[in-house]
Amino acid sequence: SHTKSKKAVLGISGGLDSTLALLVAVQAMKALERPAKDVITVTMPGFGTTDKTYSNAMAMMEALRTEIRQIPINEAVLIHFRDIAHDPEVKNTVYENVQARERTQILMDLANMEGGIQVGTGDLSEAALGWNTYNGDHMSMYNVNAGIPKTVIRTMLRWFVDCILTGPDQDPSFCSDNKKLATAVTGVLDTPVSPELLPPDESGGIAQKTEDQVGPYVLHDFFLYHTVRFGTSPAKLLAIAKKTFADDYAEDIIKNWLNVFYRRFFAFQFKRACAPDSPKVGTVSLSPGSDWQMPSDANADIWL
Repeated sequence: SHTKSKKAVLGISGGLDSTLALLVAVQAMKALERPAKDVITVTMPGFGTTDKTYSNAMAMMEALRTEIRQIPINEAVLIHFRDIAHDPEVKNTVYENVQARERTQILMDLANMEGGIQVGTGDLSEAALGWNTYNGDHMSMYNVNAGIPKTVIRTMLRWFVDCILTGPDQDPSFCSDNKKLATAVTGVLDTPVSPELLPPDESGGIAQKTEDQVGPYVLHDFFLYHTVRFGTSPAKLLAIAKKTFADDYAEDIIKNWLNVFYRRFFAFQFKRACAPDSPKVGTVSLSPGSDWQMPSDANADIWL
């Protein structure tokens, strides 16, 4: 309303973050007494897209009756590889980041065409760890998820299925097909977290699993909360993490991922320093416009 946007434009991957952003955008249109068709949802299959995430994305968009657009990115990405002389057989950060930036370019240009606003989907956990592509999924015109950690997004979506789409107190008029939407969101919840930027494995499943690379989000969200909310020292944080997760993780595992957290948290401040506007949802925020001020060349050595 403030930006006088005619449409909300967002990419739907079939993952946790874009699922929550989709529900937020549709709910915002309801609050404005505007149709769900004013949300333009775009699926952009690429080299790593799996059948499961694609089908979940399509089912959610169909149930919510948004305007659906499908724009495959493979051809455009291969042309860009040729332009910059990158061998597509080399599956490095160039291979991955070109795809993320291509998707962001599509969404922003569509928003311009439609007189709309491109809605970002990246969450607080990804911002803390720098697990996003600079000027790719890192950037948007407004990011609704920036103040919400990954573990909370998962909890919110489970609540949504259990309380809004099903159960004794469900809202039967939430969308055109609550059962279809509930099945799709449940499918999203059952899918490993992944940017899907590398080709699927031999069985067609997700080959690139985020938590295998950066660690369990349940640990990182715990580290983030205590570090930012309370300024907890590394020694104390390790001690309380050991006690909290004694039944789930050995001390050496916790210490390893705590080291990863500190290294990544300090190293990727430069991405947070130019993040889009976003709402503050909880007590922890990494927004450069309000809560979080940190030099991009801050050094993690003393914490480590």
